[in-house]
Amino acid sequence: MAKPVQIEVWNPNGKYRVVSTKPMPGTRWINLLIQQDCRVEICTQNKTILSVEDIIALIGDKCDGVIGQLTEDWGDALFSALSKAGGKAFSNMAVGYNNVDVNAANRYGVAVGNTPGVLTETTAELAATLSVAAARRIVEADAFMRGGLYEGWLPHLFVGNLLKRQTVGVIGAGRIGSAYARMMVEGFKMNLIYYDLYQATRLEKFVTAYGQFLKANGEQPVTWKRASSMDEVLREADVISLHPVLDKTTYHLVNKERLAVMKKEAILVNCSRGPVIDEVALVEHLKANPMFRVGLDVFEWTREGMATLAALNVLGKIKGYPIWSNPNSVEAFLDENSPPPAACPSIVNAKAIGLPVSKL
Repeated sequence: MAKPVQIEVWNPNGKYRVVSTKPMPGTRWINLLIQQDCRVEICTQNKTILSVEDIIALIGDKCDGVIGQLTEDWGDALFSALSKAGGKAFSNMAVGYNNVDVNAANRYGVAVGNTPGVLTETTAELAATLSVAAARRIVEADAFMRGGLYEGWLPHLFVGNLLKRQTVGVIGAGRIGSAYARMMVEGFKMNLIYYDLYQATRLEKFVTAYGQFLKANGEQPVTWKRASSMDEVLREADVISLHPVLDKTTYHLVNKERLAVMKKEAILVNCSRGPVIDEVALVEHLKANPMFRVGLDVFEWTREGMATLAALNVLGKIKGYPIWSNPNSVEAFLDENSPPPAACPSIVNAKAIGLPVSKL
C-alpha cells in the first residue's frame, strides 16, 4: 500500500467527498462542488503521474466521486476501490478516455465522464499554430537565435514553406478537424483534401462558398476534395493534420509505410492523441528526411472549462441528475453568469449502466 498522499481540503464539513487527483485550473469547479455540499480534496503530491496505489490511498474508505487525468490507469483495481468506498462517478479531465476500462466501470456501476464540446476552437487553433510554426521553422530559428549562432542574414537561412495556395489535408473531419480546415482554407487560401468515414457536408459548403467569394473578387478559387483513402491525403497534401479518435483501428495509424508516401517536405500535425503516430517510425523518418517537419501537441487544452465539466459529471451522478442530451453542446455548463443545468455534461457509459437522458 502506498504512503498517504498530500492533499488540500476545501469545505471540510461537506456531506459528499469528491477527490481530484491533480490540482486543476481555476476555482469555479471547486465552488460548484462546494455549493452542493461537497468536501473537495485535491491531491498536491509532487508527482507527474499517480500510481494505482496512490489513487487507492486517495479514495480511502469513503469517496463519492473522483476527478482524474488521462495519464492514470483506471481499471478494475481503481473502480473496485471506488465502488467499495461508495463511489458513484469518475470523470476524466479530457475528451479521450482510452486510459479507462469502461467495461470494468460498468461491472461496478460507476459512471465514467469526459469533457467534450469545450475544445473545438482551442484545439483547432493549436493545430493551425503548429502548422504555421512548422512551416516557417519558428522554433528552430528561435533556438538558433537564443543560442547565439546568428551572425547575419543568409539567403538560405531557415527558409520555410509558403502555405498560400498549397493543399491542406485533414484526416478526421469532425468538429475539430473541420474547424481547423476552415482556418487554413480561409486564412491561407489553401485547397482542401480530407478523409473521413462520413461526408463533411458543412465543411464542403464552406469551402465552396469561400471559393465563389474569391472568384467574384478576381482571385483564384479554393477547392475541396473528399479522398477515398487516408493514403490519398498523405500523398497529395502539403500540410496534414490528424484528428481521428483513438481506438484499435487508429493506433499507429501513421506508421513507417504511411510516412513513406508523404511528400519529403510535408508538414505533419497531431493534436488528437499521441498513439495515432508510431513515434519510433517518425523519428527514423525525420532523420532520413531533414526537410520533413512535425508539430506535435496532445496535452495543451482549454483547461478551466474541462475542469468544470469533469466536476459537474461527478456532481451530477452524486446528485442523481440525468445525462445531458448533447455532450458536444456544453455552453450552458460553462456560462459563469448562470447556474449550470441539473444534468451530467457527458457520461460515456450512461446507456450501459442505465442512466436516464435529460429532457432539458
